[in-house]
Amino acid sequence: MNSIQKLTDNISKHVRLSEEEILLLNSFWTRKVLEKNDYLLRNGEICRKDNYIISGTLKAFYINADTGQEEILYFATDEWWATDIESFRKQKPSIYNIQALEKTELLQTSFASFQSMLEQIPALERYFRIILEGYVGTLQKRMVMNNVYNAEHRYLDFLQSYPKLAAKIPQYLIASYLGISAEFLSRIRRRNKKPLN
Repeated sequence: MNSIQKLTDNISKHVRLSEEEILLLNSFWTRKVLEKNDYLLRNGEICRKDNYIISGTLKAFYINADTGQEEILYFATDEWWATDIESFRKQKPSIYNIQALEKTELLQTSFASFQSMLEQIPALERYFRIILEGYVGTLQKRMVMNNVYNAEHRYLDFLQSYPKLAAKIPQYLIASYLGISAEFLSRIRRRNKKPLN
């Protein structure tokens, strides 16, 4: 299956496109491959592309000015989106970084192409609204988890919600995402001794 077919299949789960629209969709996307540790976006750069992940895993993070430590904002893997939405939408500098954790294949569209695509394929407005609603829901859940539940509960929820991701992400990065130390996460894992998959 080629790259654009994977994106088309994902879109088709949410909205229906005609054959003509599917053919037109191809013209708005280009393929990009990142090697492990390559940056998709760096703090201070403008996010010029919207990115759909065909395969691979990325982390979005910023550097805490007080501690010098990475603070993980999110992970993104196969069939997810990885974009600084605010930077892309307003074409202003990003406040965080997006980096490949492994070799990653992406489809990209520029800001101008994205706007043109929405104008020419109106059904995609609904698709991206659905994607954004899911993203906002995920952010709301994370806020509740961080404010209400303890670290062990957050970790177990992460394992249950993202089993494939948990199996391929280093534990110290999961700890950063959960807002705890790697040592504390090790103690939680020893207490639970649950497999990651």
